[in-house]
Amino acid sequence: MPIVKEPFGATANGIAVERYRLINRVGMQVCILTYGGIVQSLQAIDMHDKVADIVLGFDALQPYLEKHPYFGGLIGRYANRIAHGRFVLGGHEYLLAINDEQHHLHGGMHGFDKQVWHAREQALTDASRLVLRYSSVDGEEGYPGTLDVAVTYTWTDNNELQIDYAASTDAPTILNLTNHSYFNLAGVGQKKDILHHRIQLNASRYLPVDVTLIPTGEYAEVIGTCMDFREQIGIEEKMDVTHAQIRNANGGYDHAWLLDTQDKALALAAVVDEPVSGRRMKVYTTQPAIQFYTGNFLDGSLIGKNNMRYDKYAGFCLETQHYPDAPNQPEFPSTVLQPGSVYQQTTIYQFERCD
Repeated sequence: MPIVKEPFGATANGIAVERYRLINRVGMQVCILTYGGIVQSLQAIDMHDKVADIVLGFDALQPYLEKHPYFGGLIGRYANRIAHGRFVLGGHEYLLAINDEQHHLHGGMHGFDKQVWHAREQALTDASRLVLRYSSVDGEEGYPGTLDVAVTYTWTDNNELQIDYAASTDAPTILNLTNHSYFNLAGVGQKKDILHHRIQLNASRYLPVDVTLIPTGEYAEVIGTCMDFREQIGIEEKMDVTHAQIRNANGGYDHAWLLDTQDKALALAAVVDEPVSGRRMKVYTTQPAIQFYTGNFLDGSLIGKNNMRYDKYAGFCLETQHYPDAPNQPEFPSTVLQPGSVYQQTTIYQFERCD
């Protein structure tokens, strides 16, 4: 299947950035930048045969080089928050960059979403594939060990974006990789928020957070609460703005749900429907958790594609990952990667029409 490579500007220090357009047999395409491994555009067809870009972002490189909420980026070394930017490994305390009030968020000041990745394209008979590689040196953003990472984007004829993560290290380190795409299945030019989307999460528990969005360490049951999405329901219909967890997240969701399938097999984690367009997104993953975020911290200050202002709730994220702050939470599954071991995870975002 065809892959089109095109220039997309350069970083402040003159490193060229390319955009790769992966196109499938039905004409749908996804655009990936070598800067940050960013999913810059993703097309999906609706029940009326109309095609729209359904991910938030920008039309040019410069806004991606400036401050923005991780639109479409590859997140590492550690997705989500690490309390106070500190953790202990092998008896040694490591200090990370503080970039989220008093905490470390999404890999620090210059995480993987702000690096230029080396790209290698593969045109297959039934898919287009782009392999991105990056080597994170020992001490980068405070993390130990040199980490070699490969992220493979595969765009199939079935309108599936498969993301395969692989990494190895020369010293013990911590690792939690994800993609931070913001979706709006109505299309990014429709001026509709995502509160009318209907979502199902295959999770019976979630991680409550404190007012700084660090997990409290508790495993909470969703049953009987506004966190229960085991049956598909409208986001606004379920959201209780008086609930302490919703208040902690600035009037929305920004929490990790613990998936009921925890055996590392690829399994269905989430289904999201947009009732007007009839677009549906399914998320499959090998990861143990999924961070559901409803864009609560978007404030209208960013102007995105087609001169659209990104107001609160303009997009939602479903970030497959391990548990936030796991290095400081001994009851959480370990996120330590040892030399000789290979980190491997897969997530698939599948796009189709509602039944």
